[in-house]
Amino acid sequence: MPSEQPPAERREVNVRRAPKYVPFLILGALVGIAAAAVVAYAVPANPSFDAGAVFGFFLVLFAGGGAILGAVLALVLDRRSIRRQQRATVEAVPDSEPDTDLQP
Repeated sequence: MPSEQPPAERREVNVRRAPKYVPFLILGALVGIAAAAVVAYAVPANPSFDAGAVFGFFLVLFAGGGAILGAVLALVLDRRSIRRQQRATVEAVPDSEPDTDLQP
C-alpha cells in the first residue's frame, strides 16, 4: 500500500537581514576605548593628574558613548532592513524517512 502524505503547507513569510545588536555594542565600546587611549596619552600631560587616571575617566565616557553610538547604528540598520524586506513562499516538506531513534 502506498502511504498517503498530506499536501504540503504553503505560507508567505517576510525575509530580511537584521543586524545583531551585541556585536555593534561591543565594537562601539572598543572604538571608545581606543579613542580614550588616544586622548589620554597623545595629549600633553597635566602634572596634577596621572595619565592612568585620565585614561580611566575617558574610558568610562568614551566606552559608554561608543556603545550608545553602536546601538544607534544597529537600530538604523534594522529600520533599513525592514524597508528592504522581501516576501517569500515557503513550503513544508514532510520527512521522507521516519525517525529511527528510540528514546527510553
